[in-house]
Amino acid sequence: MPARPELIRPDEASTEAAMDRALGAFASLFQALGPGQHTLSIASVRTDGAQLSRTADLSLATNPARMVVLDEDDYAALATLLVFALEGSTVTGAVLIATTAAEPRPRACGWIVRDGWLHPMDTADVQAAVTPCPGSSTVDREVYPAPVLIKPSGMDKEYPRG
Repeated sequence: MPARPELIRPDEASTEAAMDRALGAFASLFQALGPGQHTLSIASVRTDGAQLSRTADLSLATNPARMVVLDEDDYAALATLLVFALEGSTVTGAVLIATTAAEPRPRACGWIVRDGWLHPMDTADVQAAVTPCPGSSTVDREVYPAPVLIKPSGMDKEYPRG
């Protein structure tokens, strides 16, 4: 008997729809975050109880419009976790935290995956998620309310899984 229940592979159409939503979510997220140095972190829990997370660093600019990813493998893994979180059949919960380099200290906000999309998290929940552990060298972050991410047109139908 396996230690964890077996994951049921989502059907191709659901995965493709989630990929489209992830692309739309990233476009909306990048527009909301604006230019600067950003760190995206995703944490998810699969239906078999496994906890997965990934962090990716990127730089956004507007003139000319560009995105530079520090590590493409990290970004690809983060994007994959977001796709499966948005699809929803193999993930029971997921959050995405964005930290932006700022002075005097970095700023952070977060979204929870619900109904196939990213919804702003309560700032108290974000604060709990980003508070450094005692003795760690992590810099304390200023938490602010996450902007509502606008779904691109054609993505406003209900998604019962995510």
